[in-house]
Amino acid sequence: MVKVSFNKAFALKDPKKETLINEEQDPEAVVLVRHQSRVWCWCFCLGLTLVLSGVVVAGAYLYRYYVLERDQVFICGLKYYEEDYELNEEVDPEIGAPLRLIEENVSFFEDDEVELISVPVPEFKDSDPAGILHDFTMKLTAYLDLNLDKCYIITLNTSVVMPPRDFQEFLVNIKEGMYLPQTYLIHEEMMVTEKLDDTSDLGYYINNLCKDKDTYRLQRRDTILGMQKREALNCHKIRHFENKFVVETLICEP
Repeated sequence: MVKVSFNKAFALKDPKKETLINEEQDPEAVVLVRHQSRVWCWCFCLGLTLVLSGVVVAGAYLYRYYVLERDQVFICGLKYYEEDYELNEEVDPEIGAPLRLIEENVSFFEDDEVELISVPVPEFKDSDPAGILHDFTMKLTAYLDLNLDKCYIITLNTSVVMPPRDFQEFLVNIKEGMYLPQTYLIHEEMMVTEKLDDTSDLGYYINNLCKDKDTYRLQRRDTILGMQKREALNCHKIRHFENKFVVETLICEP
């Protein structure tokens, strides 16, 4: 059997003394404590509201610029043929020309009328990996040759480059790992004309692509008077597609 006992000092209290202590408290101090408690409560609620709203805004921002942009990246490719080919290459029986495969990643910034093409290291050795940006607002194209780590700027060729919305609709048709029937290859030749010291006036996207890199302005070779195609030049090729055909861009330095 367990015996439970209480200390008289704690078990018994003098009700008169307790009443006297409570009556001696300052009424103004009690009101002040209550007022401070309410103010602290309101401040806590306001701070919590601001924090939650910040989390919501940040979450929407991350969803907008990371999730949605990631969904707008197209990984696709085209099979194309060219006249010069070697043995052991796949040849289309109808046209008798070799079929090659080119792949690239394309991102779209529709609100700004910009498309960014990323060309990985190709299977063939005569082409360089590159980043190509078409800015329809600035009406400029920038080529970033990843082998050389150099940028090249030229006027946008709207007769070859499809606008972002049209190009995106075109890529939707081959988005699910489907390659188009064979297409063809066209050539364009460009010459370096001058070095640019600053890219800040070329628009946000091109400046972001070419910042802190050697940047040069280009001119199409067929528009340069007195230029002979047989002249010995230092040239580099970038193969990509920005339309329903493949483009081989030849960038040459004198």
